[in-house]
Amino acid sequence: MFTRYDITHTTCYRYAAPVTFGEHRVMFRPRDSHDLRVLATDLEVSPAADVRLIQDPHSNSVALVQPLGPATELRIVCTFTIEHAHSHNLELPLSPSAEIFPFAYGVEERFDLEHYLRPHYDDPQGELTRWARQFLRTDGPTLTRDMLVQMNQHIRDHFDYVSRDEEGTQPPLQTLALASGTCRDFALLMMEAARRLGIATRFVSGYLYDPALDNGSPADMGPPSPEAPRAAPTVGAGSTHAWLQAYLPGAGWLPFDPTNNLLGGNQLIRVGVARDPDQAAPITGSWYGDADAYVGMDVTVHVRRVVPGD
Repeated sequence: MFTRYDITHTTCYRYAAPVTFGEHRVMFRPRDSHDLRVLATDLEVSPAADVRLIQDPHSNSVALVQPLGPATELRIVCTFTIEHAHSHNLELPLSPSAEIFPFAYGVEERFDLEHYLRPHYDDPQGELTRWARQFLRTDGPTLTRDMLVQMNQHIRDHFDYVSRDEEGTQPPLQTLALASGTCRDFALLMMEAARRLGIATRFVSGYLYDPALDNGSPADMGPPSPEAPRAAPTVGAGSTHAWLQAYLPGAGWLPFDPTNNLLGGNQLIRVGVARDPDQAAPITGSWYGDADAYVGMDVTVHVRRVVPGD
């Protein structure tokens, strides 16, 4: 069964004096698939702008926005109506050959997954590898999915979520050393750890639905899902969110949100996928003016569940 959501994503850059703008790359549109359908979409830009829609190398939908005149404010407002089905993880069976770790991808899969298997960050002293290997069982076989589920929960339970205004993502070793980070940092840490165990992973940017921020209540979501085991406050709603997917033969790309210990469900709304977080920034661009003209930016994301009859 599909759940319908209305999404409004607003980004506003503010300047002390009029500036001119270069092209901005906007990745806001949810990614259509068998479990997610985009029913309506709208993009408003102030000042007026030329807009081109393209697909990037990962088949993400990207809007190329070129503002046409100088302004003291650049405002980009995207609205969407989507239908989102329950995203499975625990219910999907793995191929028998992948149920117990370690396992090997088939030749064709390895060819297609090469860029998602290769670690992208250095681990000169093996710290990240040692951290990842703590989730391997020593008293019997290690079940592949259980290992990833435990890693997901461990990050949620032992790392502190700290919001950060600066762009970019912490290297995994820095996240380990600080035991804190943002949702992007936690996703990258788990991605790189799993890659060092030979598991293909990719970064996911998107939106997070939090019933507590809706007009309704958590009860409106129905009975608890086995894929949302923690009855804890949702972290990361109200802005863009990030998590990861791991590719397990038989089940395909499975979602893991270490920030909230989510394993699917219908709260995670995909926008973009990439092999590295830098490729899935919600918005990038340039402006030209006095060096001290930039004042700041505001980003808000509202995700509202549409109740039938509204």
